[in-house]
Amino acid sequence: MTLPLARLVQGLGFIAALSGAPLPAFAQTTAAPADGVTIGVPDGIPDQATAEMGKVYLAASFDAWQQRCVKKPDGADPCQLYQMLKDDTGNPVSEISFFTLPDGAKAVMGATVLAPLETLLTANLRIGVDAGTPKVYPFSYCNVNGCVAKVGFTAEDVAALEAGTEAVMTVVPAAAPDKIVTVKVALKGFTAGHKALVEAAAKLKK
Repeated sequence: MTLPLARLVQGLGFIAALSGAPLPAFAQTTAAPADGVTIGVPDGIPDQATAEMGKVYLAASFDAWQQRCVKKPDGADPCQLYQMLKDDTGNPVSEISFFTLPDGAKAVMGATVLAPLETLLTANLRIGVDAGTPKVYPFSYCNVNGCVAKVGFTAEDVAALEAGTEAVMTVVPAAAPDKIVTVKVALKGFTAGHKALVEAAAKLKK
């Protein structure tokens, strides 16, 4: 089951229309960056000790964020910093998963964002921090689970995220191109989660 945006658009946007709507398609997504971590793992995932080999486990929680890793035979477990994004009534509407990038790249962190189907791709994804000017990022593709944007964050962007209270993410529904849908990303715990993610990545290089 997917969540076409057209079915969810009511009034000023689709967020209010999601009350009581399940998000199974998001929980099944396999969209992931090159490090192989799969986002969209359901809550109740095991810890490292009880996780099966090759499966995702919860390494740590940092307020609004979860550090999720994949258990590898050699112990070199790749990790991401994950948050399920919800509307004002607590229903899941999107998700974001941060991951580290190789040294020397212009972007120091990447993120995979999953938005519902029938998002207007040409309107792009916008992400801003608090009252700051949002930056524009293109969507990469859509599949049966939703529309995916792979975002790169510079050191300056990451510093803003660490200093901020919340990020604001906006998309435009294809069925209502004159509307803007806003989703808030809680930044409480992001600094600690980012530090843990960087430390985990450093261990993989040894």
